Amino acid sequence: MSNDRGKRYDEEFRRRAVEMLIHSGKTQTQVARELGVSNFSLNRWKKMAQGEMKSEVVDGKELTPKEAFEEIRRLNRENGYLRRQREILKKAMSILGEESAPGMR
Repeated sequence: MSNDRGKRYDEEFRRRAVEMLIHSGKTQTQVARELGVSNFSLNRWKKMAQGEMKSEVVDGKELTPKEAFEEIRRLNRENGYLRRQREILKKAMSILGEESAPGMR
């Protein structure tokens, strides 16, 4: 039995592995052995391709649903911070862009 724990396979490899599994007429175990991946991984990739299992990929890294949720929360906080910073900059630019009143020179 192959042990692929800790190995990372790119999306293209996974897609091709699932296509091979579906179209080759071979068993899942045979395809997994030929590709040098675990039967578990191949089954998981197949489920993801068929939409049976949810997985998020962020920056090329697969995240569990909980990790994806936490990443979304972090990004929302960062987005709020950046919006506030943008508003501050807009106000500063409008103040600096105003002509000074007569007698203020």
